[in-house]
Amino acid sequence: MNILLSLAFVVCWSSGFIGAKLGAGSASALTVLMWRFLPLAVVLVAVAVLTRSAWRGLTARDVTRQAVIGVLSQSGYLLSVYYAIQLGVSSGTTALIDGVQPLVAGALAGPLLGSHVSGRQWIGLGLGLSGVAVVTLADAAAGTDVAWWAYAIPLLGMLSLVAATFLEGRSRSRVAPSVSLTVHCATSAVLFTLLALGAGAAAPPAEGAFWLAVAWLVGLSTFGGYGLYWLILKRSGVTEVNTLMFLMAPVTAVWGALMFGEPFGVQTALGLAVCLTAVVIVHRGGGRRNGSSTAARGERKENRWTRSSEAA
Repeated sequence: MNILLSLAFVVCWSSGFIGAKLGAGSASALTVLMWRFLPLAVVLVAVAVLTRSAWRGLTARDVTRQAVIGVLSQSGYLLSVYYAIQLGVSSGTTALIDGVQPLVAGALAGPLLGSHVSGRQWIGLGLGLSGVAVVTLADAAAGTDVAWWAYAIPLLGMLSLVAATFLEGRSRSRVAPSVSLTVHCATSAVLFTLLALGAGAAAPPAEGAFWLAVAWLVGLSTFGGYGLYWLILKRSGVTEVNTLMFLMAPVTAVWGALMFGEPFGVQTALGLAVCLTAVVIVHRGGGRRNGSSTAARGERKENRWTRSSEAA
C-alpha cells in the first residue's frame, strides 16, 4: 500500500510542474493560481459546513497554525514555482532545484524534531542528490536566456515547503487531513485573489487551454499531489516523504518529453535510475534504527504524525 501511495504521489506532484507550464501559456501565474483555488475553496468550505465532526475540538490557535502552514506549503511554494516558469525557467529545471529539499529536510530533522536519520539513509540522500545533479547537467547543457536570479525563486519555494513540513511536525494537535486541506486551500484562495485583484489579473481568459490547466491542477496536483504529500508525511515521516522528492525532477522530465516534446536523453534516464536507487536505499535504511533512547524518542515524535493520520 505504501509503495502504491508513493508512486501516486510522485506522479501527481510532478504533474503540478506540467500544469503550471500549461497555464503559463494562456495567463499570468496569479490568474492561474486564483482560479485554481477559488472554486476549490468554495466547495471545500461547503463540505466542511455540512460535515462539522472533523472540526470539533479544534481551537482558533489550531486553525491559525494550519493557515500559516498553508501559506508556507501551498501559497509560497506554488507562487515561486509558477513565477519561475513564467520567467522562463523550464518545468524540469524548477523541479530539479526543488530536488535539494530532501537534504535540507534530512539535515534539519534531527535538531528540529529529534528524529533519527541513519547512516544508510544519508548515503541514499547523497546518492539522490547525485542523480538530481546528473539531470541538472543535462538540462543546463541545452542553454537558456533566463536571468540568473530567476533560478533562486524555486529555491525560496522549496525552503517555504520545508518550513511548513517542520511546523506541522512540531504540532501537538491532531488535525484531520480534510480539515488541513480546507484551511490551506481557503487561505490560498484569499491570498491569491487579493494579489490577482491588486495586479489587475483576476479576469480569466476565454481560452479552453486555461480551463484545462485549471482542471489538471485541481484534480492531479491539489487533491492528488498535495493531499498525498501530507498523508505520506503522517504515515512515514519527514525523511521518507522528502526522499521521494528526488524523483520529481526526472519524472517531470518524462512528462515534459511526452507532452511538450522536450528532449529526454541518456543522461536524464541515468539520473532517474540513480534517484530510484536512492529512494530504495533510504526506505530500507529507515527501518533500521539503533536501540538508543535518543533514536527511540525521535521515532516516537515522527510517528506521532502516523497516529494522528490513522485516528482521523
